[in-house]
Amino acid sequence: MSENAALTPFELLAHYERACLAHSAGTPERVANLGLWRGIGFRVGRRAFVSGIDEINELMAVPALTNVPGTQPWLMGVANVRGNLVPAIDLGRFLFDERTPSSERTRLLLVRQHGGTVGLLVDEVFGQRTMDEDQRGEGHDELDPRLARFVTENIQLGEQAFGLFSMNRLVRAPDFRQAAL
Repeated sequence: MSENAALTPFELLAHYERACLAHSAGTPERVANLGLWRGIGFRVGRRAFVSGIDEINELMAVPALTNVPGTQPWLMGVANVRGNLVPAIDLGRFLFDERTPSSERTRLLLVRQHGGTVGLLVDEVFGQRTMDEDQRGEGHDELDPRLARFVTENIQLGEQAFGLFSMNRLVRAPDFRQAAL
């Protein structure tokens, strides 16, 4: 049995990416030496965010959900993801108290937290984004008080502004961890 057989599809793709980069002109060491940072871009409501590529384990279409009574309205239910029960959180509802509409672009970001994995429903995923230290140095603070504890800074990538969203801060927030009513 191959060592890759135990990897999730996302982990397998990441493994293939590392192998390809190791054989390309821009090796990971060179990318790291240039001070480049990689993240996954996504949208919640009208806001665009990017989180470190190491903070998001997997992207997936929204699976069937089972309702959990007696929980906060932003806890949509639990999903069976390869035999594991994963709570699914409507990130738009948690952050802005606005329900995320279901569409063909809606995705679930799987994020590891203490004790398991949590799925975060987002409006859409933009894919990988890369920035250098100069771009990060030009960022500005978050002005929206609902986001300030999760968004470390706002940066401009091309024509779009992104909030650098810390999944680690989110999953450690006491109100996020308290889904029961």
